[in-house]
Amino acid sequence: MSMDKIGLRFRTLLAVGTITFSTLLIFTLIHQNSIFYFVDGFSSINVLSANNNPNATVLKQGIKDHKIAYSSVDNKVLGDKDQNVMPGIFQQRSEIGPKTHSLEDQKKDTSQSSTSIANDQFLDGLLVSTFDEASCLSRYQSHLYRKASPYKPSAYLLSKLRNYEHLHSSCGPRTKSYNKTMRKGSKFSKDDAGTKCKYLVWTPSNGLGNRMLTLASAFLYAILTDRVLLVKFGTDMFGLFCEPFPDSSWLLPRNFPYWKDQKHIETYETMLGNSKKKISKELLPQFLILNLQHTHDGHNNFFHCDQSQGRLQKVPVLILWSDQYFVPSLFMIPSFRQELSKMFPEKDTVFHHLGRYLFHPSNAAWEQISRIYEAHLAKANERIGLQIRVYNTHRSPHQTIINEIIACTLQHKLLPELDVQKTATSLLKKRTSKAVLVASLFSEYGEKLRTIYKTSTAMTGELIKVYQPSHEGRQKSNNDTHNIKAWTEIYLLSLCDALITSPKSTFGYVAHGLGGLKPWILQRAYGETIPNPPCQRVMSMEPCFHYPPKYDCKANNTVDFTSLFHHMKHCEDVSSGLRLVNAN
Repeated sequence: MSMDKIGLRFRTLLAVGTITFSTLLIFTLIHQNSIFYFVDGFSSINVLSANNNPNATVLKQGIKDHKIAYSSVDNKVLGDKDQNVMPGIFQQRSEIGPKTHSLEDQKKDTSQSSTSIANDQFLDGLLVSTFDEASCLSRYQSHLYRKASPYKPSAYLLSKLRNYEHLHSSCGPRTKSYNKTMRKGSKFSKDDAGTKCKYLVWTPSNGLGNRMLTLASAFLYAILTDRVLLVKFGTDMFGLFCEPFPDSSWLLPRNFPYWKDQKHIETYETMLGNSKKKISKELLPQFLILNLQHTHDGHNNFFHCDQSQGRLQKVPVLILWSDQYFVPSLFMIPSFRQELSKMFPEKDTVFHHLGRYLFHPSNAAWEQISRIYEAHLAKANERIGLQIRVYNTHRSPHQTIINEIIACTLQHKLLPELDVQKTATSLLKKRTSKAVLVASLFSEYGEKLRTIYKTSTAMTGELIKVYQPSHEGRQKSNNDTHNIKAWTEIYLLSLCDALITSPKSTFGYVAHGLGGLKPWILQRAYGETIPNPPCQRVMSMEPCFHYPPKYDCKANNTVDFTSLFHHMKHCEDVSSGLRLVNAN
């Protein structure tokens, strides 16, 4: 072969190789850039680190890693399909308000120190660790569902709780002291007034919200007076709460002498009358009814007086009738003030601390709470709770209340404005979401709000999901099924980031108190007119004492107690009521 032919063939091969190499190089660069562009599209999404998933595919761009974990987490953890992330990608949720991870995620999270976990789990020392976890799952798991409270209990409150637990264990049901006290006759000598074990028996009245408020009030009164709190639960209350005290029950035994009939027990008024008539002081009643119902305010004017407390302290067994949060009246009693100030340096945390100490959902209630939370609230970036109580639907029509709620949420930027020109389908591409939990006896509120946010697009592009767990139609205070639904919804509301509640609603008071929240309370609406403003932010997370006393024990005349105590203010929703505030 001649040298010319060899040279020609070499030049031909060189040209073909050059063209092929250039083509491959261009194709590679285009393909590589397309991959990097795909990854960059997710760079702002927080996804589960590939280090935690051995099956994850990891793509790198230069010195910056973009990790996308293709999760194998099943639907039990994820709940409903999250429209805000690509299929197969498990999005890490934000830390706005209550913890948003599912329970399974929290169990796998090992980043927290053991000390931090213990502080969260036992609420900074409010709770003790001596309970059997299986008997009350919520006691050990509730910290996984809510953000740690910024309000810390005082060391003095913790010491008082530990002292009370010891007293309850020593004097509780079926102990020698309990049996001895309950076997006594109707009268006893004043020499017995110093007996070690005295009791405060709580009895139920009105709805669940009222009952929980009076229970917390009674517990504080028991601590202040060294009494053992015992609760008279009927079948409608047995399945709601775990036992709050270690090594002893708070349930009043059914063989209590006056379990069924309390008509023949002496009342506080009778004792006051006998005192004024100077009837024999040698004998004191063994059992005494203390009536603090809002419909019975005759003696309520004197309960907060030191002289009254001196008499009550001598009675071994007080039976409390109340449907009120009477904690503010305890702050009026001179002999209690120093103790209360040491227990609660922040005056607006009384129910927040005592409620979280006392009220742990039973396993049956916790199953419902955790199931609903995982399915409807866990994946949202923010949760908004709406507690709607309407006493007269003719005076305040449903549509007026709905319009008022929307006006309130827009005014305070709790929910976004809507673009009625666009359908809600475009929302599926957006990242952030808000869950709206509706608690109401009427189904209209959940249905209408759900329709509004399904048919319109939020101006911010957020995905709004509305969920209403139940709609009973009317309150059924003595029904166990109704009460467990009510307790479930109260607790779920307490897990929300923000609350809108109805005026004068004890249901709402309990929810925002447990959650450590200051809600927006709706103004009373009449007819079709929306109040202006539609709602008002409360100054304190404490419940309102609707019917406080008006008698000044020292001056012997009526008085407005807000003029005497700077940490008491009139309630936003009940102008004559009193609310504890954390005064500066």
